[in-house]
Amino acid sequence: MPFAVYVLGLAVFAQGTSEFMLSGLVSGIAADLHVSIPDAGLLTSAFAVGMVIGAPLMALFSRQWPRRRALLIFLTAFVAAHVVGALTPGYEVLLATRIVGALANAGFWAVALVAAVSMVEPAARARATSVVVGGVTVACVVGVPAGAVLGEHLGWRAAFWAVALVSLPALVAIVTSVPDGHPATSDGDSPKGSEASEASENPSARAELRSLTGRRVLLTLLTMALVQGATFCAFSYLEPLATRVTGLGAGWVPALLALFGVGSLVGVTLSGRVTDARRSTLVLAGTASLALGWIALALSAVSPVATITLVFVQGMLAFGTGSAMISQVFQLASGAPTLAGSFATAAFNIGAAAGPWLGGLTIDAGFGFRSPVWVSAALMALALTTTAVTRLACPLSLTKATVAMKS
Repeated sequence: MPFAVYVLGLAVFAQGTSEFMLSGLVSGIAADLHVSIPDAGLLTSAFAVGMVIGAPLMALFSRQWPRRRALLIFLTAFVAAHVVGALTPGYEVLLATRIVGALANAGFWAVALVAAVSMVEPAARARATSVVVGGVTVACVVGVPAGAVLGEHLGWRAAFWAVALVSLPALVAIVTSVPDGHPATSDGDSPKGSEASEASENPSARAELRSLTGRRVLLTLLTMALVQGATFCAFSYLEPLATRVTGLGAGWVPALLALFGVGSLVGVTLSGRVTDARRSTLVLAGTASLALGWIALALSAVSPVATITLVFVQGMLAFGTGSAMISQVFQLASGAPTLAGSFATAAFNIGAAAGPWLGGLTIDAGFGFRSPVWVSAALMALALTTTAVTRLACPLSLTKATVAMKS
């Protein structure tokens, strides 16, 4: 695996830490900036919305830029947003920096996914995708808990400074290791022979969008949103589930969050090794297992052993399946080499924003702290349905696409 792919994973680690770390910083931000905790919570929502909107928009905006230049511009904007956020005395400016940071993050993700798969042979594309996505899982294991510790001991601004500092090595490494290929080419930096070849390798934005509106692609994107919605619905309310239902002490919460992250890292690692050979089978098996896992957690949440075990297993299944689905989007939308990653990013963040909201509704309605886990199970039942429809409706097309990618 090229070193540059791991560099992209490092940058995604910093960005993933930023996306999720506010869950442990809202009280400090609210007190320091003299706003309510719900207002501080909107900073997380603003980031998620910025990711959903920004992923396709930033990909369209940068599709004519050389890859390395696009990555550097987006990562520099991301760092600058965090520096300004760490220095600002006002809530409104901090909110604006979260939106700018999300747009930059979305643009970086879109280009990074394309760049990663273009730097490896077709048979290794799923592994390259898993390395990039693995940056998010490492953020869950290390970055988010570390951000919470920094916020507790040095204030929330220290966590913003840390994200900016961690991003700097990635900036330097991108300059020295990422090929300066064109974002619109997903098959590497091979020279173009003719105008016809160039047109086929550099499709127009309209042609890419048309490729992304196919039934199979849309079903896969919908499944991605449902899987991530289920994941973040349960993950967002893991603390009250563990302390008020399972009966674990508050000191267990960071360990559970880290355990979920370790499972996620294991999941993307294993997924990257088997996805290229059995992609559709892995997605179907993963969605079915996730549905059963959330049901099992809802039923057995009073048991500490069951809860601890299932937190790890569900983290592994969720991110392993999610990584495989990102690879499947690239497989099915081969005519959208620039925008496929951005649409996958948008689907991921739609789920990340909708899941916690749906879980919160059930808690507010008085259904208790197990209810978000039941919502996760219901979302996975829908995801399993869409996965089965995708697989049964077009197995031949998937097979042809797999053969084409390997040839």
